[in-house]
Amino acid sequence: MPSGIAIVAFYVIAIALVGSALAVVLLRKIVHAALFLAVFFGAASGIYVLLNAEFIAIVQVLIYAGAVTILVLFAIMLTQGAATTAGNPFAKQWWLAAPISLILGGGIIYAVSSSPMAVASPGATVNLATSNSTNGGTVVHLGQLLYSPFNYSYVLPFEIASVVLLVAMVGAIVIGRED
Repeated sequence: MPSGIAIVAFYVIAIALVGSALAVVLLRKIVHAALFLAVFFGAASGIYVLLNAEFIAIVQVLIYAGAVTILVLFAIMLTQGAATTAGNPFAKQWWLAAPISLILGGGIIYAVSSSPMAVASPGATVNLATSNSTNGGTVVHLGQLLYSPFNYSYVLPFEIASVVLLVAMVGAIVIGRED
């Protein structure tokens, strides 16, 4: 992608990302906030595409924009949260949340800008492709890291995460069913 188009795409995606994040926090109807959460996840996957991390972008869309958003919407519908018009009770305390958010955001910006790891040369670009195209790209490299029996792999943490998700799903079914 040429640099001019990439910069314009980044700014468009960044505006959508920040706007949808603000909508998630500020909207009073929780169903609308959950739908803007899906837009947020989609915009985040667009940032990953711009960083040449296509696999992470696809996973972001499939898992977060698809599964997590649907799970949140089902939780809202099962708990009768969509029927209430009261909305988020904490939205009335914006006067307290605004200065805390500004202080926290300023601290994060200061920490990132003053970090020696974040400083790059003016012409530097971000390339997340750790393996070259002769080895099959980043997806093959991630697959080898996850499932390779010959070197250290992430099979055990991957399986532990799947068991935790299974327990959470069973817990949600137990809580959601009627007695």
